[in-house]
Amino acid sequence: MTEPDQPDAAPPRGMRAFLRTLGPGLVTGAADDDPSGIGTHSQVGAEFGYGLAWTFVLSFPLMVAIQQIAAEIGRVTGAGIARNLRRHYPRPMLWLMVSLLLVANIVNLGADLGAMGAALALLAGGNGALYTLLFGIVCVVLEVGLSYPRYAAILKWTTLSLFTYVAVVIVAQVPWPHALRSLVVPELQFNAAYATAFVAILGTTISPYLFFWQAGQEIEEQHRHHAKPLCLTASTAGPELRRIRLDTLTGMAFSTIISLAIVFATAATLHASGVRNITTSAQAAEALRPIAGQFASAMFAAGIIGTGLLAVPVLAGSAAYAVTEMAGIAGSLDAKPLSARLFYGTIAATTLAGASLNGIGIDPARALYWAAVVNGILAGPLMVVMMLIVRNPRAMGRLTVSRGQMIFGWAATLVMIAASALFLAFAAAGKV
Repeated sequence: MTEPDQPDAAPPRGMRAFLRTLGPGLVTGAADDDPSGIGTHSQVGAEFGYGLAWTFVLSFPLMVAIQQIAAEIGRVTGAGIARNLRRHYPRPMLWLMVSLLLVANIVNLGADLGAMGAALALLAGGNGALYTLLFGIVCVVLEVGLSYPRYAAILKWTTLSLFTYVAVVIVAQVPWPHALRSLVVPELQFNAAYATAFVAILGTTISPYLFFWQAGQEIEEQHRHHAKPLCLTASTAGPELRRIRLDTLTGMAFSTIISLAIVFATAATLHASGVRNITTSAQAAEALRPIAGQFASAMFAAGIIGTGLLAVPVLAGSAAYAVTEMAGIAGSLDAKPLSARLFYGTIAATTLAGASLNGIGIDPARALYWAAVVNGILAGPLMVVMMLIVRNPRAMGRLTVSRGQMIFGWAATLVMIAASALFLAFAAAGKV
């Protein structure tokens, strides 16, 4: 981001000051490891062992770049991505983007809630379908009933649930020299399955709902602190932009480490034991039990529930931000339910629609497949539009992005477009 030269006050130091800077970026990064993402990473570890670990090193700077751009769109303009689309670009483009987002989010919500229900049934027994519905209701009640500051704090602390996967990888007897070497030395395979898994990793790492969510959360934080959009206070924007960079970098690093922990754990257990076909995160937890023991299986299942409680509100919330911005109506998690009916109605409708998918016989593995297709179709064009917004002085004022951000942002966009095209090519050929 282009920042004017200015003397800066010494930033606060220490762990407490660092933790205070974390918020939208940390929650967004943690929500990236949702139950459907856990299922994808489990499949990658089971089928290919450590052979695709290098892709997380590749995707890390790309996801940092595009999520930072999403955050800066929200904080600099004071408006979310859909509202900026409404202001500066043709309406049909806005309607298409939001419609595709809604379809993808509802399917993802169904897959995540279904995985949470199955994980609880694995831990406690009982009816997984009933648990799925109850989880959906609980998430709606929390998101609608709590004030934004309290809910933001809950989301921030829920990120700790991801450390269950660190515990799993500790007991999984990972061959660390081989695992760490795989991060920098690709074990390439030239076949459709390997290419499709590569695309799936990118699709679960760089997802449109995360763009809308982080931009929306930056606006929530702006309102909470009674601040103005940075485009109106460009001369003093430096500290806020640095806070966004640190928050986003931390969140994406956290997400990447947890993703690698899941791949390493399943590679060391399932792949090493000859288990190659995993389609859901709950199935991965169940498959771990006879190989890695009851503790590892239980921790894996508990992590699915914890990450789901974090990811479901993010998916529903990102849809609500997009729908209200498309309609030109203010929507906020800090608003009272009766004064933000469309916003909270979208949260409830998308969450319960996702939960209902599990009750009408839709195969969760196929649902995830089609969600990946829709996300692939949406992500590339949406990233192009985001890159246009952050170079548009009418939107960003003096704070258009720097040359370095442009390079990484366009690199992420081109990689995502190429990966999506590859995915669709394999789908058309019937190879996925």
